Amino acid sequence: MGAGVMQRGGGGRRGRRRRSRPMAEINVTPFVDVVMVLLIIFMIAAPMLTVGVPVELPRTAAGALPGDAEEPLTITLTADGRIVLQTTETPAAELIPRLQAVAAERRGDKIFLRADGSIPYERVVQVMGALNGAGFRNIGLVTDTDGPAFGGTGPAAVGPG
Repeated sequence: MGAGVMQRGGGGRRGRRRRSRPMAEINVTPFVDVVMVLLIIFMIAAPMLTVGVPVELPRTAAGALPGDAEEPLTITLTADGRIVLQTTETPAAELIPRLQAVAAERRGDKIFLRADGSIPYERVVQVMGALNGAGFRNIGLVTDTDGPAFGGTGPAAVGPG
């Protein structure tokens, strides 16, 4: 498959051994096959590798935001008070500098803020204010769907009163 032996031309003189030289051509077909299989495996496996920090999100009746080609930055506030940027735990004092460094290398400016339902609203607003003060204006709050709908007919409609 890879390298073979080429016979030297010439007749058959008696008493002389035929000398052969290695073939100088490389067969790249097996290499291309392996690369294509790896490419397909990574294309299928990459979307499954997006794991997040486990958070109990509050439920709302709002629908999902339309998707973009680029995955937005995600900041997560966990129930025990930790701040996680994407999948890396970040101290509160380092959140804005790290976020600015990551955002400088991206096209989109969208940031998703995920907060556990048990986090006080004040803490969520503090983080949003810090993001806004640092120049990040496109912030989306992440919630679970099928929550209470005020005055609606949803599964958990909340009426007046």
